[in-house]
Amino acid sequence: MTSTASDILPGPVLIIEDDLPMQTRLRHILLSLGYPDEALISAHSVAQALSCINEHPAAMALVDIGLPDGSGLALIDTLRANDPTLIILVISAWSTEDIILAALRAGATGYVLKERDDMEISLSIRSVLRGGAPIDPFIARRILELLPAQQPAAQAPPALGDPGAEALSPRETQILTLVADGLTNREIAESLHISQYTAASHIKNIYRKLSVSSRTKAIHEARARGLLY
Repeated sequence: MTSTASDILPGPVLIIEDDLPMQTRLRHILLSLGYPDEALISAHSVAQALSCINEHPAAMALVDIGLPDGSGLALIDTLRANDPTLIILVISAWSTEDIILAALRAGATGYVLKERDDMEISLSIRSVLRGGAPIDPFIARRILELLPAQQPAAQAPPALGDPGAEALSPRETQILTLVADGLTNREIAESLHISQYTAASHIKNIYRKLSVSSRTKAIHEARARGLLY
């Protein structure tokens, strides 16, 4: 017997968006991915989102930054504190560096701009569902511009306050980037023309060096250390 999409897709999904046309658009995208309508919960404010999450713990939240009764940044921080495993994808019109970095530091899993078409937003949602951490290409370029030009990406410094932290090798940094893109061990192995065993071994070393135990934690820790953007 084959599994249905509702058996595979983690839910429910909380859509936190005060603009009704955008809220409707996100619902249509999620329905096209296979989510049943009853698995989709909508909230138009911070207060309503917190009430919804208390009544119906969600597996994923799509969060706007500008909400009528407060900032989505504080909401992300609260959602992450309440459930460290929650997938949080920001879908917002805000594209300033301080807002983007604040959202990622607060615990956002990924960040995509509302101006993207339905297919691009759908791909970002698919990525986070597979364990990735999608960042809008425009945002990624803006963040890269903040890096000192003389600092090679493969030689990023260890975490602040942890001078003894073991640095990732160039290959490990390359694999961590693919992990953030949502690739599985098999896909990483095929992409780099290595065995799945070798890919898994590299990922195990990444976990050890970052002192984490999962892909999501590795991505967040790497971002905190400035190893991944």
